[in-house]
Amino acid sequence: MTKDRGEGKLIGQITSGIDQPDTFALKTITFVFQQLPTWRDDSDRPVERSEDKLNLQLCKFLDTRARNDFPMVRFDHEVYQTGRRSVDLSASLVEKTVIGAWLYTIYDPILVLECKRLPAPSQDREKEYVTGGKERKSGGIQRFKLGLHGADLDIMALVGYVQERSLHHWHRKVNEWISELASGTISDSCVWNADELIEPIDKYISKGLARYRSVHSRTSHKSKNEIQIHHLWIAMK
Repeated sequence: MTKDRGEGKLIGQITSGIDQPDTFALKTITFVFQQLPTWRDDSDRPVERSEDKLNLQLCKFLDTRARNDFPMVRFDHEVYQTGRRSVDLSASLVEKTVIGAWLYTIYDPILVLECKRLPAPSQDREKEYVTGGKERKSGGIQRFKLGLHGADLDIMALVGYVQERSLHHWHRKVNEWISELASGTISDSCVWNADELIEPIDKYISKGLARYRSVHSRTSHKSKNEIQIHHLWIAMK
């Protein structure tokens, strides 16, 4: 029997499907990662520093390229999550499809992506890639841990627009912030552990491109307990 993800109702037996949801999410992440330098270097792309404008540019580029190179998926910009919150980008299927034991409609995201500038646009938001503090809850990793974004997903992605310094610098800095949270030097509304540091998977220094991975426990009891975040960083210079 196959369950409908949205309502949890049995809809009858479907004998064919593709992959597993997590496997398909990873394929989508790989597609995004491969497209990042082509998007950055596109001669038609206006040069921007604003996070909102970069997000919209990236969404348009990914959605256009997916039509030929990854035709099962479409990309959307500013997709609502819990309450009035929205995630920067979302990937959904172009038609109703069974993946593993689940039926995904065009309304069910298979992946959500949050995007952050490195460095943050102001000093008071310095650590926003990781955390926005107790009140704002604007941190990229923080929102995933709280289940505010991607609450029904096990795997999600964070895109880092590196506008100053090196990829290596930000890898070290982000892990410093996570370590501060895990040790209690700083605090927010999440429970942090020392093993939640981001670890490198792929680096292409000549392209200014790197991919990292981190595993986190969710603070929200309403969501799946353990999540995996893939960090896709692109040097914008």
